[in-house]
Amino acid sequence: MDNQGFEMYGESIQKSSNGTEWPRKEERNSKWSLMKVFLVCLLACVITTVIGVLVLSLVYVNHVPFIRETVIKDDGTSSPKPEEKDVDIKFQFLNHVTNSKVHKYPGGEIQWARYRNDVNEYQSDEEMVFGRSINNHRSKMTFGTLRIKSKGLRAPHWHFNANEHGYLAQGSAWIGVIGADNSVVTTYNVTAGQVIFFPRNTVHWVKNVGSEDCLFLLFFTTHEELQTLDVDDAFFSTPEDIAARALRPQGGVNFIRTFKKQEEDQAINLPPNLNELVKNATYVQSPDNLVWQFFYDLKGSAEYPFPGGVFQWARYRINGTGLNEKEKIFSESLNKHENTLTLATLRIFSNGLGQPHFHFNANEMGYVISGCGQVGVILSGVTSNFNIGIGDVIFFPVGTQHYIKSVCDEDLLLILAYSTGNQLETLRMDDYFHGTADHILAQLFFKHQDEFKKFPRPAKK
Repeated sequence: MDNQGFEMYGESIQKSSNGTEWPRKEERNSKWSLMKVFLVCLLACVITTVIGVLVLSLVYVNHVPFIRETVIKDDGTSSPKPEEKDVDIKFQFLNHVTNSKVHKYPGGEIQWARYRNDVNEYQSDEEMVFGRSINNHRSKMTFGTLRIKSKGLRAPHWHFNANEHGYLAQGSAWIGVIGADNSVVTTYNVTAGQVIFFPRNTVHWVKNVGSEDCLFLLFFTTHEELQTLDVDDAFFSTPEDIAARALRPQGGVNFIRTFKKQEEDQAINLPPNLNELVKNATYVQSPDNLVWQFFYDLKGSAEYPFPGGVFQWARYRINGTGLNEKEKIFSESLNKHENTLTLATLRIFSNGLGQPHFHFNANEMGYVISGCGQVGVILSGVTSNFNIGIGDVIFFPVGTQHYIKSVCDEDLLLILAYSTGNQLETLRMDDYFHGTADHILAQLFFKHQDEFKKFPRPAKK
């Protein structure tokens, strides 16, 4: 045929309508084959990737308990949070402080049950849960143990964000407290069983003057990380010329330059050549009207018995009710400072019970001095029962019902702190049970109204 539009299919070269040559059939088939191979490979890669992601996700879910979070520090740097695991709910209320990190110094050591800004400073998940608990509940409470060797000195210091309340469990020490404005210095002796109190930003020091270690059980009124400044750190952080002008020593700035900062932290100080440095150490007992602002003889105070045990209190009492003249000074001192604590020793006799109760106006924190016991805690939707022993710290948020029972042959002895400088307000189970009308209890518990007469009325307190 003459019409070129109907050339034979086998023609080797074809032309388009504008005269350009079309690719040969073999070339077209080859390109389509390559495209099919590419599409198949792409599909295979997608399928493989999806399967891989699914497998890795399943492995991650099964073996990694949580996604690591990042903590932003105060200096702007970041650090990953330590891996967590499921932790028993009891550690919201319990801290084995004896297992915490021991901060060692030349003259002693400190251990903490507290909140940390950097979670990597926690020694365990349990410790972290406790720290978060006291912080989340805005408890205004931190606990620490301070051990000072014989002749050791807790360096003069002050706390920016907390009052300090302490109970001396062992040893004897001399205390120094420096007041504001006129710089009145109060010094006094403290022995085992007595209480010390340092208002926020008050410079104070503690010197062990006995032959055995001093052991202080300390409570601080903050649920944030405690902020402290030691006098030696403040001195060495001050420019030499400024320190010389402020202190005006003989020799001026040249004398200031003879001071050398120790390489290790001197928070609890005990120089090896102490006998060469100190020739005449004198201690003067200040007048009672000064001392009792910062001191309380808890061991020598009145006992308040209850079925199963006895309390002794270092606390504020409205109008000084039941207090002697010295104790009234301490009571008023607590009440005039902001965010102070009430302290108490609680002795529960063997198999005795501190019955279920709660506090209207205070969180509670305690340390086990001796014995062993069982604790029960009930929050909204949370219930926990656990055992406690020597060196354990317990925490009960405000309004939380709790009980403490002695389960050893010996008495259970605790030092307790409550986050109020006002009179503590407490309601016990027998009080609120009998304060509820019988017909209300009958309707609540599906029992006949007369059956509630089987519960004896609590004695008047």
